[in-house]
Amino acid sequence: MNVIPEGLHGAHTRVGLAQEIGPKAMRTAVRAGRLKVYSRDVLVDPRRATEFRCRAAAALLMAGPNASLSSHSALALRGISAADAAPIHVLLPYPRTLRPRKDVAVHYSHLVDFETEHVARLRTVTISHALAEVLCRGSRRTSIACADQVLASVPRSERDAMRSAITERLHARRDRRGTLRAIGLLDLARGDSESPAESWTLLDLVDGGLPIPEQQVSVLDIDGNEIYRLDFAWPEFRVAVEYDGYSAHVERADRDAARDADLRRRGWIVIHATADDLRDPSRLITAVIEAMRSRGYVVAAA
Repeated sequence: MNVIPEGLHGAHTRVGLAQEIGPKAMRTAVRAGRLKVYSRDVLVDPRRATEFRCRAAAALLMAGPNASLSSHSALALRGISAADAAPIHVLLPYPRTLRPRKDVAVHYSHLVDFETEHVARLRTVTISHALAEVLCRGSRRTSIACADQVLASVPRSERDAMRSAITERLHARRDRRGTLRAIGLLDLARGDSESPAESWTLLDLVDGGLPIPEQQVSVLDIDGNEIYRLDFAWPEFRVAVEYDGYSAHVERADRDAARDADLRRRGWIVIHATADDLRDPSRLITAVIEAMRSRGYVVAAA
């Protein structure tokens, strides 16, 4: 039995594989189910067919040598978990065209309008290009979560440079649709959210008409040692919002109650947000507005 080579993350062109193991062995492997037909010219290892890198590699091989991963796929390849893993987004230069398929989203651009690099042996647009496309075209929640994760992926000292590169890419886009929205989302993202849910909560708070909160705010003891860190806070009013995931809410209830009591003694009003508030943030927004008003700050209606 012929050993099937690794290929590109489990994906092969028929021509290339036939050269390696021979046409007859390749056809036998397909009939035996050891290879799966992805397209007319591409075969994949069925054991890896659902893996992101295998799907991305297969899409690139199908699209040809000038194709690049773009948008969500270029971010997912770099470990940005907030990006959509499907469909695979492929960018092609004009005038190349590709027959559409449900699991591949094809975008077209002029070759001079994008730069590429290789990540994990896959050709991809730069991270600033990819995020700019997501910010302009993706949902607002996905976009801000991706922006937070991209900024968090570099040291804090490099975030301004990363933000500038993304902004430059936004202004360079020929298609101006979504650019203003994208700039607003990028300005809001700071790379301080520790999960997509925190990014979504930040967006909901600002959409609700509240001032932009600080994130990961330290509460110090009299010796200057950090004793607590708050997800969102308006320190001048000592109002904070903590996002509770399900496991945190269930497994740490007693500890969180003691923590909240200590924060109240220190003058803080702490409001907890849950997954239910992500579905309908009205309760959370009302609670924060009331807390702010109790401290003398009047929040204008959103």
